[in-house]
Amino acid sequence: MGKELEVNPRTDALIVVHVQRDFCPGGALPVPQGDAVVPVLNEWLRDACLLKIATRDWHPPNHCSFRRRGGPWPDHCVQDSPGSRFHPDLFVEAFDSVFSSATDPEKEAYSGFSVPELAATLRSRGIRRLWIGGLATEYCVKATVLDGRAEGFEVFVIEDAIRGIEVTPGDCERARHEMEGAGARFVRSDLVKKK
Repeated sequence: MGKELEVNPRTDALIVVHVQRDFCPGGALPVPQGDAVVPVLNEWLRDACLLKIATRDWHPPNHCSFRRRGGPWPDHCVQDSPGSRFHPDLFVEAFDSVFSSATDPEKEAYSGFSVPELAATLRSRGIRRLWIGGLATEYCVKATVLDGRAEGFEVFVIEDAIRGIEVTPGDCERARHEMEGAGARFVRSDLVKKK
């Protein structure tokens, strides 16, 4: 974007989307280089003065998205399993709140905003602008970004803090166009003044 942006601690929130072991290399549904988002997000979690929120997949063992139930994915992020935990290097101590999605075995849910309490919490804190990073670009990040825009928030996607699966080549680029089409803006961390 060419111009430095500045975090506003009164009106801004960071949303870290699904940076869980199963979505990182070695996990049940790994995003290529998914763990590369951790150092970037840790910089935000340590340095940025704003509300810090995490979302996580928190599937019951018989979730409808699993292949054995006819869904598209292998079992992943099953509640209380090792794979459902946040990446071990993620600075989780900084999170003000954690929201668990996809807890209904009969409902698919990619967006952090599928948990109604997320939008309610943001509004109760006077939040107007979101900074979003995490996994995976064309699924949970995209859904959270689009829902954030639909909820009326200004949204910035931290482009060096996202990675995608690319089941089909070009999925991430198409997701980016969709997010930008909804009014989200992409920005690199080094162009943001965090404190």
